[in-house]
Amino acid sequence: MNIECIKEKLSYTVLKAERITGKNITLPILSCVLLEAHDSTLTIKATNLDLGMEVSIPVKVIKPGRVAVPGSILSNFISNITNDKNITLEVVGENLKVSTKHNHSIIKSFPTDDFPNIPKVSKENSFTFNVPGLLKGFRSVMYSASVSTIRPVLSSVFLCSEEEGVVFVATDSFRLAEKRMVVKKHKNFNQILIPFKNTGEIIRTLEDIKDDVVVCLNENQISFSYNDLYITSRVIDGVFPDYKQIIPKETKTEVIVLKQDLISGLRISNVFSDKFSQVTFNIKPKEKVFEIVTKNIDIGENTNNIDAVVKGDELSVNFNYKYIIDCFQSIDSDSVSLSFSDSNKPMVVRGVGDGTFLYLVMPMNK
Repeated sequence: MNIECIKEKLSYTVLKAERITGKNITLPILSCVLLEAHDSTLTIKATNLDLGMEVSIPVKVIKPGRVAVPGSILSNFISNITNDKNITLEVVGENLKVSTKHNHSIIKSFPTDDFPNIPKVSKENSFTFNVPGLLKGFRSVMYSASVSTIRPVLSSVFLCSEEEGVVFVATDSFRLAEKRMVVKKHKNFNQILIPFKNTGEIIRTLEDIKDDVVVCLNENQISFSYNDLYITSRVIDGVFPDYKQIIPKETKTEVIVLKQDLISGLRISNVFSDKFSQVTFNIKPKEKVFEIVTKNIDIGENTNNIDAVVKGDELSVNFNYKYIIDCFQSIDSDSVSLSFSDSNKPMVVRGVGDGTFLYLVMPMNK
């Protein structure tokens, strides 16, 4: 293989691919990117077996071929070249020679036959999805997924189709986030469970795209394609909990408050919270009081009275501060509503005037 290309395009593309490479000691080939040159095109591939990516850029192909080299080494080297606009990649013996006007390096390669195949998902079950909407769906819920993989369905982002679009959901059993996104002419599907750690890489790979991406599905994989970019993720085989059963059917107490006031109040209160990050909401509609109380025997205590519209029954309930504060990144409204049906049932958080997002937080035992 022998090619010439623009350094900036190569650096940008290799960086995207390198993020997906694996760190598997027993399979060192997963730390590599595979470079394939043919027909004026360089295709760069990377996989960690959970995720796979292919991206192509135009280059001058002097001699076609393929080579696999460690992604981090290639990416770091190219990104630190500052004085040269063009770069040459040439396979010399068993290794890759990377040359510019001012320097050259030899990077040891791995056998290309060891590089795993990246699954190709049939376009039979495909639809288009606006990329900013897709990424907003992921970002709105992914923080609620479990970081533990003991129960894979809880360490995933759940997608299902509705008449008007696609619903994104994630839960770790202590809190739950649901986001509805309108998608025209989407393909009906029952459910998809994408490992939540993969959603972060999908976001980083697609975040520069403002148009529609083609989404393809099968029993084992989901893929996203845009021009010369292709990324595929393993999907989890399992059944997501019937979360709609835990959404309270009635509201006995409601608080409507400015989002920024609530965020500020929570952050101040958290300074005095205990090792469990416990905050107490005291809601007294007759006295028009909504206060957040925290106590720590080693530090002190704090009572924060927040301006709000409160109605319904008087209530006192405890929550984990961390579980509440996460959801505000998903709410665009200036005001939020906090709904309660009982001190032992989840609090429902919504943006005022926004029916697309819902967040549940389970109370803490007293």
